[in-house]
Amino acid sequence: MKAKIKEIEEKFDSEIKNISLPEHLEEIRVKYLGRKGVLTSLLKQVSALSNDEKPVFGRLLNNLKTNISARISEELASIKSVKRTEAKLDISLPGISPSIGTKHPLTLITQEIKEIFFGLGFETVTGPEIETEYYNFEALNTPEDHPARDGHDSFYITDKILLRTHTSPVQIRVMEKQKPPVRVIAPGRCFRRDATDATHSPIFHQVEGLAVDTNITFGDLKGVLEVFARQLFGRQTKIRFRPDFFPFTEPSAEYAFSCVNCKGKGCRICKNTGWLEIGGAGMVDPEVFKMVHYDAEKYSGFAFGMGIERIAMIKYHIHDIRMFFENDLRFLRQF
Repeated sequence: MKAKIKEIEEKFDSEIKNISLPEHLEEIRVKYLGRKGVLTSLLKQVSALSNDEKPVFGRLLNNLKTNISARISEELASIKSVKRTEAKLDISLPGISPSIGTKHPLTLITQEIKEIFFGLGFETVTGPEIETEYYNFEALNTPEDHPARDGHDSFYITDKILLRTHTSPVQIRVMEKQKPPVRVIAPGRCFRRDATDATHSPIFHQVEGLAVDTNITFGDLKGVLEVFARQLFGRQTKIRFRPDFFPFTEPSAEYAFSCVNCKGKGCRICKNTGWLEIGGAGMVDPEVFKMVHYDAEKYSGFAFGMGIERIAMIKYHIHDIRMFFENDLRFLRQF
């Protein structure tokens, strides 16, 4: 009986190794465990054994029956698992393209502006967005009755602290810590109580530029902005200055670039003027130098500012500033 049980066990192991279909497993089950199966027949023979042999062979047959049943269940689960995996791996289906992010257009244009001024010898510096009135106005020679200091134009947090309205405070912080020569740009976010429309936003970005040394002239300012304009918009770009007033520069000017769309001939974008206003500039007012203990008799300097959104709108032909802040992926994926 023992030899017969051993023979059945070895034969079962040999047969089940080559099974790959569930229906073949069922055939194996019926063959060994069915009503007329091999083990069923052997179990019937146990009753003919002696009383001493019955429990021994009964236990051996029951163990073999349990093992065969468990092995069939394992193989059936394994076959079903392979089938499910094969069903998922349909290599004939088109793949799923990964979603790759891109840089925001304001980030792109800021990087380009920084690279151009880096090539002109300017270092990039930053400053706090929450400023004191001193750095935002007083140190920049802005009188107390100036409209820009009115609560209707600025976001005040307390009586003396506000969200900066421009990046010009950074130039004061730099000059307080550094003696001339100074040559820096300060890109950053600014805040004003502007109503939102196609060209205005209460949150916007600005680049402040400052150069201080001996013998700095307005001609140096013109040369720097001219080189910047040509590198950003092309060699044919021209620059125009017109007198203006800012508390922290004297003389002051507004500057414009020739229209990049019509090349100065006049079009809808430049309102048929041939020029696109960019920002304000001028020679640093001696009163500002006094605030940072610079010798205005020895040193001179120029400062300029420009809106990053304004530059990006011109560069990328965007007609509405609100598109920068709406997080519309259809817009952002174009860059």
